[in-house]
Amino acid sequence: MIPVPSNTRVWLAAGVTDMRRGFNTLAAQAEQVLAEDPYSGHLFVFRGRRGDLLKIIWWDSQGACLFTKRLEKGRFVWPAAKEGKAHITAAQLSMLLEGIDWRTPARTWTPLTSG
Repeated sequence: MIPVPSNTRVWLAAGVTDMRRGFNTLAAQAEQVLAEDPYSGHLFVFRGRRGDLLKIIWWDSQGACLFTKRLEKGRFVWPAAKEGKAHITAAQLSMLLEGIDWRTPARTWTPLTSG
């Protein structure tokens, strides 16, 4: 699993990305299109056209990191927007990487009501 410190933000790049790109071109996309610093330590997540492949880039203060995952079945749930960015939590990233719909997770418990 990717180590995600508590102060790290996770950004999804809306739309589709050419999955032939490596760290340098994805970092340039994060900087130009998403208007974020790719060397900030935040995670930037990109999805391919078919939806079954994603890449995550981040800078861990020692070097550039590139993570790739391809689902054998199903598709990664992605924002409907064609451009821009979306912020998700580390917990939502975990669900995304497992192929779970992170937008509408269902709790298995109900909070107690006082009264």
